[in-house]
Amino acid sequence: MSQQIDYLNPGLPAGLGRVLMPVVDATPTTLNGFGRLVTDPSDCPIEIVQWPAVGTRPIDPGTGDEAGTTEGTFVSEWRGDILYGRNEAVGGNYILAYAREPEAARDDHVNAPQRMLLWHANYHPDGGQLFFPLDHRPFYIPLALPGDDIAPEKFVCFRFNGQQGLYIHPNVWHEGVFTLEGTQRFFDQQGAVHARVSVDFAREFGCLLEAPIASAA
Repeated sequence: MSQQIDYLNPGLPAGLGRVLMPVVDATPTTLNGFGRLVTDPSDCPIEIVQWPAVGTRPIDPGTGDEAGTTEGTFVSEWRGDILYGRNEAVGGNYILAYAREPEAARDDHVNAPQRMLLWHANYHPDGGQLFFPLDHRPFYIPLALPGDDIAPEKFVCFRFNGQQGLYIHPNVWHEGVFTLEGTQRFFDQQGAVHARVSVDFAREFGCLLEAPIASAA
């Protein structure tokens, strides 16, 4: 993506196809390569990636990785058919997903979502990221392994029981945290540079990524 994204008004085209993500339980084995389960958020160091050299001379040792981390609360909230995210750590506000086609989605009802339809994902080349549930309820996080040759079929939707959090390695594709109903809060810690590389499934691939909710809640 080279254009700035309006995350609260993505203006997605109508008639998008769907790619079904496999939904798997988050375990040390299934998360291998993506990240790891976290029981104690105070004992989870965040990886910070050194700023890349742009010429033939290397970055001086001990420099280029000093920005540290930022932290705050990430709120994931269903309002009708629309899942909103708010990341206080970086001042971000987003539409994360929809429960039906975006052009028909409404936020004026309280019906429980039966599915989530994901339109966007990103990764952070500057550091890792921690999400830890403060309300201890189940949640989803879609992930894909590093690589800019990304495709919808490479994503896996991980299911968490709400008792542990997730640490995501740098360069791993993800989006925010997806509560399965209502509103849920998470402790978020991540690299302070907050570089972001994005994929817009709707415009790049003509599809949304789907995961069912009712059977997993």
